[in-house]
Amino acid sequence: MPNRVEIIGLPGVPMVQPGDDLAALAISALVDAAIAPVAGDVLVVAQKIVSKAEDRFADIGSVIPSPRAEKLAADTGKDARFCELVLSESKRIVRHRPNLIIAEHQLGFVMANAGIDHSNVAPGDGHSRVLLLPIDPDASARALREELVASYGVPIAVIISDSFGRPWRRGTVGVAIGSAGLPSIIDWRGHPDLFGRALEVTETGFADEIAAAASLVMGQAAEAMPMVLVRGLHWTAPEADAGALVRPQEHDLFR
Repeated sequence: MPNRVEIIGLPGVPMVQPGDDLAALAISALVDAAIAPVAGDVLVVAQKIVSKAEDRFADIGSVIPSPRAEKLAADTGKDARFCELVLSESKRIVRHRPNLIIAEHQLGFVMANAGIDHSNVAPGDGHSRVLLLPIDPDASARALREELVASYGVPIAVIISDSFGRPWRRGTVGVAIGSAGLPSIIDWRGHPDLFGRALEVTETGFADEIAAAASLVMGQAAEAMPMVLVRGLHWTAPEADAGALVRPQEHDLFR
């Protein structure tokens, strides 16, 4: 394990628009910061700019709510059209109360409002817009990584991060919803502890730990730092994308 890790914010990334080339924006930010990537660097990218580049905007005004959405809106006090979007992005509604919906997203993530976000989303042509998650965050991470590796010739990893609340804990933390080029989870079962006893259940959410560290620099509000480079990590575990972090239903004691 490393004894020193650097977390470097990349300033100057412009407001991302649909169709923007995130790899080109990352390369420009790295050049401006006088950083040449090296093997083992991890580029952490905020989900919002990935969704914006992939034009994952939705116009609430064009949504026609279903009876189920109307019922959810009555229970939560939210706009029925917004509730319809949440339902369309979800496998199921886990819990709800006034002003709160916890949903299991189609990708398996359990999160508020199925990841649909108003924050840092400019209105479009007078319409009320929201932003959905990328359709396939792991594929988005792979595509970005392929362009960066082709440009620099070194094995850079990529994480797409988002902010999640957690059951039984206050506050949001950065988590990985997409990754490429690293093990999102590291299985320590069978490895000895300090006293030689074999670990039986320990698995490390490696990509989540990196995303949480990067969020300290990335911020949550008006920091405008959607790309962060993490340097100094080492790993030998096999690569696994962020989808591996979703707990299988048969292992979920609370479902």
